[in-house]
Amino acid sequence: MTQQQTTTTEAAASNWRESIREAEAYKSPYEQWKEAEGIPTIRGLGVENLMELELTPWKSRGGSAVFINLHGTGGFNDTYVYELAPRESSVPVKHIYEETVFILKGRGATAVWIDENRKQTFEWRERSYFAIPPNASYQHHNLSGDEPMRYVAMTAAPRVIDTFKTLDFVFNNPYVFTDRFNGEDGYFQEAERKQGRGPWRTNFVADVLAVTPTPGAVLSEGRGGGTVSIVFNMVNSTVRSHAQAWPVATHSKFHRHGPGIHVVLLRGRGYSLMGEDMQSLERVDWGPGSMFVPPEGWWHAHYNIGPDPALFLAIGWGSDKPKPGGRQYVYKSVKEGGDQYEFEDEDPRVHAEFEAELARHGVQCRMGPIHPYCTQK
Repeated sequence: MTQQQTTTTEAAASNWRESIREAEAYKSPYEQWKEAEGIPTIRGLGVENLMELELTPWKSRGGSAVFINLHGTGGFNDTYVYELAPRESSVPVKHIYEETVFILKGRGATAVWIDENRKQTFEWRERSYFAIPPNASYQHHNLSGDEPMRYVAMTAAPRVIDTFKTLDFVFNNPYVFTDRFNGEDGYFQEAERKQGRGPWRTNFVADVLAVTPTPGAVLSEGRGGGTVSIVFNMVNSTVRSHAQAWPVATHSKFHRHGPGIHVVLLRGRGYSLMGEDMQSLERVDWGPGSMFVPPEGWWHAHYNIGPDPALFLAIGWGSDKPKPGGRQYVYKSVKEGGDQYEFEDEDPRVHAEFEAELARHGVQCRMGPIHPYCTQK
């Protein structure tokens, strides 16, 4: 090898090492923004209890908070938990990404406006759920004199900040999304729900638990195991989420969907199985206050082993991000090209484990009429 060739080879190796160092040191604009805000981040597959998380004072917004970036979001969206002390108010803020808020505890009010002289203020309480339109200014108020309030919010901050990169554009943009919110009256009132099983178009829900259907005795409903649900279309139908309930000693079918569906448990105890395929399932145990996110395309099913019907709020965008190939997820049998396993296509050991778990809790399985591998016929 000539001296020139040696020099060229060494230069190429040096450039390669430098590119590796740059990649290892890289932090996205979103991650840099969080660090600048001084708020820590929780990562992983799930959070055991949102009510017990330790929070850090948030100087720029008032109150205290913690960011949550679970693996299942794939950088598509995020959540954060936020708390205000008694009689405390947040600092007004606006941003071009949408945000949905679920109240974990407390009572208070939120003011939202495009024109500061025309604010809309609405009150909320524990288990209320509402949507903040993009680029509308808002401010939260804790109306209690002796109790803190706490909420969990899902936002599109990761992909919006990483797309535009300029924080001034994201947080100080004059554009008004008039098709989402233009200061019109009644925007944050619970809309009347039309009869039938279609999505409920409303930007405010006073109590998610109160409006979620009660699981019935017919176990063939919904996604198996007697599951029932209600779909919320919020911010003029750009954000979709749903609440789902299922009876004692039953479980859902395995299914899959896109990233960032944050499952927040409101009632019940049990576990969920999740995996890229049916041979690599991971177990996530949950109870009231738990939150987890199934990663994009992972098969997952939910198992109620407690004494009460289970209920969760799935905070996400539903079909906003299509699966690879640009198509939507379709909840029909995987044998028909869909995204759901029928009970007969499951590994029998999965249901056997469920029955054994129920037995340890002194509960008898109710899946006999619809599950081919259930022993309780």
